[in-house]
Amino acid sequence: MDTRVALISIIVEEGSATDEVNAVLHEFNSIIIGRMGIPYRKKDIGIISIAVDGTQDTINTLAGNIGKIDGVTAKTIYSQK
Repeated sequence: MDTRVALISIIVEEGSATDEVNAVLHEFNSIIIGRMGIPYRKKDIGIISIAVDGTQDTINTLAGNIGKIDGVTAKTIYSQK
């Protein structure tokens, strides 16, 4: 099955959602290439970038599960390859 590289951008606006976000990311750790998290204290939010390599269905499922969490927004961009 073909895989694609994508970047999932996540904004966490509710600190209480952090554990749930981390649990979902752990569930999909097999497709995660790397992760960068930045706490932005001035706005009291978390900014997370996740680089992934997986099937489009798996990436969509990961982003969808993250986006369903209250207080969290997720957007995905895909590479052409």
